[in-house]
Amino acid sequence: MIVSRAFADKTYAVLGLARSGLATVASLAASGARVIAWDTREEARDLVADTADIADPLTIDMTGFAGVVVSPGVPLNRHPIADKARADGVPVIGDIELFALARKCLPAHRVVGITGTNGKSTTTALIHHIIETAGIPTRMGGNIGLPILGQDPLPEGGIYVLELSSYQIDLTYSLDCDVAVLLNITPDHLDRYDGFEGYVASKARLFAMQSADHAAVIATDDEPSRAIIKSLGQRATRVSGEDIDRAAQARWPSLQGPHNAQNVAVAAAVARALGIGEAIIERALASYASLPHRMQRVAEVNGVLYVNDSKATNAASTAPALAAYPPIHGKPRVHWILGGIAKTDNLDECVPYYPYVKHAYTMGESGHMFADLLRDHMPVDDSEMLLTAVRRAARIAEPGDVVLLSPACASFDQFRDFEARGDAFVAAVEAVQSQESVSDAQ
Repeated sequence: MIVSRAFADKTYAVLGLARSGLATVASLAASGARVIAWDTREEARDLVADTADIADPLTIDMTGFAGVVVSPGVPLNRHPIADKARADGVPVIGDIELFALARKCLPAHRVVGITGTNGKSTTTALIHHIIETAGIPTRMGGNIGLPILGQDPLPEGGIYVLELSSYQIDLTYSLDCDVAVLLNITPDHLDRYDGFEGYVASKARLFAMQSADHAAVIATDDEPSRAIIKSLGQRATRVSGEDIDRAAQARWPSLQGPHNAQNVAVAAAVARALGIGEAIIERALASYASLPHRMQRVAEVNGVLYVNDSKATNAASTAPALAAYPPIHGKPRVHWILGGIAKTDNLDECVPYYPYVKHAYTMGESGHMFADLLRDHMPVDDSEMLLTAVRRAARIAEPGDVVLLSPACASFDQFRDFEARGDAFVAAVEAVQSQESVSDAQ
């Protein structure tokens, strides 16, 4: 794990003991800090009872504490910890801020920070893969993979690659990225902000924390991102998905579609800023394997491709998934499975790609609403359940078609998280595969 003299002899409260909270307690305690930890779950508190004092920060005097470390999932605009910390004069921070404070005690290194509404995980993983292909020591963390404080520090010359949600940026004040990255900004998480402008301002803070001589890479495909570019002047590198030659993109099997063109353009620009050569970049793009639940090619059964894009939790992230499979000879080929807990009552970003959809299958809490919305544009099966949708799509789909789970919704009506929803899709596809194997054998 990462430890630092910067935390020694200081007192921190840690609120929330999921993965990042547990890693935070371990790192602080090993660094010589006093830790007060709390979670509403008794089993979580038991995990840190040997290394932390157990107390609810809302019930104690935190005056003099170095910080109260909260999970990014804590809504600071509604949770009482914000007012309590303010009254006690204690900063509310996250584990990324602790990492930023620990950096001065780590071997010389660089940090790449990636934010944006959609595409963060794929771009973060792709940048990490390019750096690995170049033979440079690297760690990936933040909003993806293992908590960064729980990972071993890199040797001198290493590069930390961090996916950063707006919530994590909100809890960070001193992360000076050597390369800061913005992919896009579309309306999301507006229940946590003072309108869309507040959400945009959160993303912009990643660049405000940078030194003036550090690099910024920003995609220019939306107006809020272009506005941030203007404020940065010459240190910003401007890229776009339009920069990527579609014929070249065919060489990268796990990076298909216009959204991945933007991801590639950004990742390549970051690699160049890090001094990585073109031949290595090309080799890495060709060898990159897509992340689970993000345009993941699950299987091809009887000429039908099944794709798991469960990570698409809003219409803006689903639209490029649909765009990745245009009609062939004028015939649509996408069997679109969507639904869950809707973030809006429309699918406006997806409308341009309705002609790509051969059949839609709606499910979950928003299923009936989306079925009514889509019925005038395409055949719709209001399936209600994911397994039902997969089975019905498998019966209808023909060779060359694509069965695409890209829900445009959160998962919490029927699933624990988007990973559980994607795993359920994969299991349903495996059942279809097994059934077809039995039929072939007979």
